Amino acid sequence: MWKTVRQAARATAHLVLVAAMTFGTYLFITVLLIAATGTLVVIGAWMLPEAVLLLRRIAGAKRRMTAAWTGREIPEAYRPIEGPLAERFRTAVKDPGTTADLKWLAAHYVYGALLVVALPLLVVGLVVDGVWCGALRRDAVALPLVTRLADVEARWSTTLLKPSPKAQLVERVEQLKATRADAVAAHGAELRRIERDLHDGAQARLVALSMRIGLAKRAYDRDPEAARKLLDDAQDQAEEALLELRHVVRGIHPPILTDRGLAGAVRALAARWGGLAVTVDDGGLDEGPRAPAAVEAAAYFVVAEALTNVAKHSGAAAAGVALARTRGGLRVTVRDEGRGGADDGGGSGLLGMRRRVAALDGSCEVSSPVGGPTVIEVELPCVW
Repeated sequence: MWKTVRQAARATAHLVLVAAMTFGTYLFITVLLIAATGTLVVIGAWMLPEAVLLLRRIAGAKRRMTAAWTGREIPEAYRPIEGPLAERFRTAVKDPGTTADLKWLAAHYVYGALLVVALPLLVVGLVVDGVWCGALRRDAVALPLVTRLADVEARWSTTLLKPSPKAQLVERVEQLKATRADAVAAHGAELRRIERDLHDGAQARLVALSMRIGLAKRAYDRDPEAARKLLDDAQDQAEEALLELRHVVRGIHPPILTDRGLAGAVRALAARWGGLAVTVDDGGLDEGPRAPAAVEAAAYFVVAEALTNVAKHSGAAAAGVALARTRGGLRVTVRDEGRGGADDGGGSGLLGMRRRVAALDGSCEVSSPVGGPTVIEVELPCVW
């Protein structure tokens, strides 16, 4: 009985908040009328985008209120209202989210008053169920109806406030445009890095190699010992140039990925960090099908960049890497117990990591409170 009473009281409190919001939305009608009138006379057209932004805030508050009751988040899908007045006006009018919010607002004017039904039910239920449950030891009858009213209100709000398929499609297109721009930018930066590495490294050593061979040829007849020394230097230059070229190739696509797969490549990468104890949980990736090459390369570079950050910035003595198959792809988690405070700025490389992951339509979550720990979790979609 007491559990039923507490649940009914919680449902009533929820409906009280709904009624209070409904009263606020009644006042919002005035804002809408002023914005509509100003738009009709043109001179007040700037008010419409501001009214739509206010409507979005009200709908957002309702989403949070409904999520607090149901325990399930309601996503948002709005086009950003920004730019010149004409563009802001056009976005506010054409955004499918505006139409959905207006439909919810109109319906909320009606079903937001369910408190009028809930309060008498609560009073009657306390009396009837008090006798029914206390004297006759039966299950409550009236009080659960208050909870059902709150459930009905939350279900209607969820249905009306969740993004329409058209709004979700618009948001998806915007996300793809942003990730495509990031992928193009990352690709351009990678090409410039490769060009710089070749120019400053291998190309410079090959030029020096060519000069030493030329000097050796000219000195061969008159001073064989000097020529031999120049050829020894040329051999050293050739070996250094090969090392530079291997470094560049490794930056494009590590050969070890092709040879050993992601799990073996990550274990080899972890073994290279002499001053950092790295443990690797490969999640059994050695068994079964491999992820696509692009996914493996992205995961490898995420681990490499994350371990570089740990060694340079965290001050931690150990780190852990976990790889796991998921139903929809591959999960990579890197954790350290360092000082924390990692962000996308400050040369941490997180921005480049996010761009690389976003180019594959993945997600990158970074948790790094000051004092640690730092946890980087990346999800890369793929088909196994």
